[in-house]
Amino acid sequence: MLAENIELIETVGLNLFFAFIFIFIGLSIHDVMKKNDVHQMGRYVVYLVLFLGCLGFISKGIIQLVWESQGVG
Repeated sequence: MLAENIELIETVGLNLFFAFIFIFIGLSIHDVMKKNDVHQMGRYVVYLVLFLGCLGFISKGIIQLVWESQGVG
């Protein structure tokens, strides 16, 4: 059973790893901005960029899933 689902386990593990990395980066950036007293507008820009990067990975996964279900990839 494990050999049959190894690809699914790897995919879920990789996605969880990316989620952990994005959360860790977000917390690190928040800590640095808090210690350096960054203005509110600067914080919004930094969080927007971080969110767009995360959104890019999510959209890539959705596009890949759709293409593979249609037999394109």
